[in-house]
Amino acid sequence: MKNILLIGLGRFGRHLAVELNELGHEVMAVDDDEDRVNEILPYVTNAQIGDSTNANFLKSLGIGNFDICFVTISANFENSLETTSLLKELGAKIVISRAERDIQKKFLLRNGADQVVYPERQVAKWASIRYTADHILDYMEIDASHAIFEAEVPEEWLGKTIGELDVRRKYNINIIAVKDKGGVNIALSTDTLLKQDATILVIGEHKAIKRWFNI
Repeated sequence: MKNILLIGLGRFGRHLAVELNELGHEVMAVDDDEDRVNEILPYVTNAQIGDSTNANFLKSLGIGNFDICFVTISANFENSLETTSLLKELGAKIVISRAERDIQKKFLLRNGADQVVYPERQVAKWASIRYTADHILDYMEIDASHAIFEAEVPEEWLGKTIGELDVRRKYNINIIAVKDKGGVNIALSTDTLLKQDATILVIGEHKAIKRWFNI
């Protein structure tokens, strides 16, 4: 369990607060809009109405006590930038800030953000792959070059073992799990047989996976 400060209760901030709460974290939520603060109260440990660009207000929260500070302000980038900078000045351990464009990311990183997230861009990328590729069921980006895909077993792989396919050598990808009605099998061997109605979890470089699955 972590102690988390969440500043900004727009759509992304609200969703993040709810998810953090479900994971069992202690969440302090902050926004300058009273209605937003009241709406999130059932899902957080505490919530306050305040101006996150006010250094005295931030000091009163005890910034150094939080494991992670999220800045998810969406309507005013200047406020997001100033809040990020103040948090770092006040001793924040980790600051993760929301951006919409690359230029915003550059400014946020220069002003104290440890990491920057693009929620809209990341969801758009996931949805574009998930819903336009015929055989892809899910997708998770690991970094700029690698990802994990859940995919239907290609027809030409059915009835063959992982050893027979030798996908690591042939396609530069790895099968890390097989899912079927019995659950998820991660204890794979060269004798693991790929059957009808199973799905596979594949890890590798984007270009290798996209090439093989025709994305």
